[in-house]
Amino acid sequence: MSTLVLTKTKLKQGVWEGLLTGADKDTLPKLDVTHEGKAVQDVTVTAVDTGHAVRVPIPQDAISDGVQTMLIADADTGARIGSITFMAGEVLADDLRVEVELLRAELDMLKRAFRRHCLETG
Repeated sequence: MSTLVLTKTKLKQGVWEGLLTGADKDTLPKLDVTHEGKAVQDVTVTAVDTGHAVRVPIPQDAISDGVQTMLIADADTGARIGSITFMAGEVLADDLRVEVELLRAELDMLKRAFRRHCLETG
């Protein structure tokens, strides 16, 4: 099994774009993108010569004051392969809020995965 690597290519006009490598060329990888525990809709994955192009539209409700984090995970394994973090409003230099928000989002993802595991094995 290959390791998936997601690299940001750009963020423009409310759409985050990246390149996913390490996936089987013959199958489109399935990704789960979440913001505050809710699934982000209209995420697209397209095969390209160098891997798979990923497009994630930024939901309107994610654009607000403070730090916002969207998690990108492999839908088959639940493994986090990337995140999108942005900050709006008053920005402070060397702000640790971004890191705390990312940790909270990852903890939420782990809690959901653990609960799903308990249901499947229990």
